Amino acid sequence: MSKRIIGTTPKQDGFRMPAEFEAQKQVFMIWPERPDNWRDGAKPVQVAFANVAKAISQFTPVTMLVSKVQYQNARYQLADEIRVIEVSNNDSWVRDCGPTFVINDKGELRANDWTFNAWGGLVDGLYFPWDQDDLVAQKVCELEAVDSYRTNDFVLEGGSFHVDGEGTVLTTEMCLLSEGRNPHMTKVEIENMLKEHLNAEKVLWLGDGIDPEETNGHVDDVACFVAPGEVACIYTEDVHSPFYEAAQDAYKRLSEMTDAKGRQLKVHKLTCPVDNVTIKGDFKIDTVEGTLPREDGDICIASYMNFLITNNGVIVPQYGDENDALALQQVQEMFPEREIVGVNTVEVVYGGGNIHCITQQQPKA
Repeated sequence: MSKRIIGTTPKQDGFRMPAEFEAQKQVFMIWPERPDNWRDGAKPVQVAFANVAKAISQFTPVTMLVSKVQYQNARYQLADEIRVIEVSNNDSWVRDCGPTFVINDKGELRANDWTFNAWGGLVDGLYFPWDQDDLVAQKVCELEAVDSYRTNDFVLEGGSFHVDGEGTVLTTEMCLLSEGRNPHMTKVEIENMLKEHLNAEKVLWLGDGIDPEETNGHVDDVACFVAPGEVACIYTEDVHSPFYEAAQDAYKRLSEMTDAKGRQLKVHKLTCPVDNVTIKGDFKIDTVEGTLPREDGDICIASYMNFLITNNGVIVPQYGDENDALALQQVQEMFPEREIVGVNTVEVVYGGGNIHCITQQQPKA
């Protein structure tokens, strides 16, 4: 049985969000099916999701949440070791609508249940309605018998920040200061919410993300913590890359930053793909009022940074690009003790996200 905690915060109660490179109990995903977001009735992307789930399950148990309509199909397509649970949803971005778990030194687990409004609500959200997605975190907490902190007046998505587990949060101004999130709050007030709910002392602000149209610039496409005092950052010297300016700015900022413990950050460069992944031709996506259409020629947000760190492995996007192998090599250098597994996620990118966006880890308490 889980209850909602009112009147306190994780920080006040001695809970912190652990870093992604700390031990995990399981990883959650949501099965894709929306024909207005995923092409060809979501059949191609379901294969990609199944491949991502299988890759993760080599290292960490996976729980797939799936609608009643898709339950049998998902169960059939997924490997036997993957747990499949029926949960209503609006789309498959569990990083953003799922719970952000926190732990304490006594081995207890709780979670943050952020208000979710589809990346901008009625200002610039990507779909309507989002009511079932906003219930996903609560349902997961019920499933795992975890008490939760519900932020009724604060919108946040799990992909918009990374933590080092030692008091530092990494995020972007483009996303957290966007008018579709928390326009009633100042930057300082937003910082304080992050500190209280993630148990942090310092917030590191990058400027822009690389997907202004989709998530308003989530940090998980740009940079993340790979170890205490160490971050990875996308990097390119190709001035024609659509990610050039954001990558250069993020790299420069991170190189000058210190973390909550006063350590100068060591910044690892992660390549960008050589070729842009774009929407090409007739994309066979249903047109539905309230959903952002995909246009021929749209550049997709194909970042190698959108990987998942999980126990003894790192699951990394691959695009059939000539820099695929280099990306795997660079990630291996960041994580010498872990196995690096590449999964082709072009179909996921077509829908506006990647491996990190479609997963949410539950830490080992």
